[in-house]
Amino acid sequence: MPITDWLPETRPREKLLARGASALSDAELLAIFLRVGMVGKSAVDLAHELIAHFGSLSALFNARLNELSEIKGIGEAKYVQLQAVLEMSRRALTDHISQHSAFNNIASVKTLVQLHLAEQPQETLLVLFLTAHLNLIAIETIGIGHTTQVDLPIRDIVRRTFNHNAHGIILAHNHPNGNATPSAQDIESTLALQMQLAPLHIHVLDHLIVAKGHEAHSMVEHGQISPV
Repeated sequence: MPITDWLPETRPREKLLARGASALSDAELLAIFLRVGMVGKSAVDLAHELIAHFGSLSALFNARLNELSEIKGIGEAKYVQLQAVLEMSRRALTDHISQHSAFNNIASVKTLVQLHLAEQPQETLLVLFLTAHLNLIAIETIGIGHTTQVDLPIRDIVRRTFNHNAHGIILAHNHPNGNATPSAQDIESTLALQMQLAPLHIHVLDHLIVAKGHEAHSMVEHGQISPV
């Protein structure tokens, strides 16, 4: 049944206007983005099919062009739009954190690093550079490791911290195996980095671990390190 034949209060656009975007399911939000479906399929039907095919909304947004093109009715134009929406989300969160203390917006910081890292196939290290008031200056990829390990390159971290005239940093990396719990090596290497950077007055304020389908794990929140 076409969406135009649905009751007004059940149509995604009308539902969003009446109750807000948070009231919509992933498929309903995606349907608004798709705008139209296909012969025999509403936009919501197509949205359900896309999410089921890729496994999650996050995986869909991170799919390659050739992977999206496997779905009938989805091609280069939709791929470009999806990438634009994903990048706008990253930039909007970055702007928000740059204007407010990162520690007062830890949920936004977690979401930001998830947008960057959740679908990466290899362990990838991000560093968030912060002012003395803990506003975000920049976020950069520092290193890419193997599927199970990433190193903390101290020289590169120090150089970039000084380049940004940053007061502190937050580290973030992903676990492609889907487990957000930090390994003993993750904790030990973070503690060692804190000790190495302290004499340079560079403060390692947290280390976040990202895994697909999980909230980012904060070492500070779990008492595994202290913000220094």
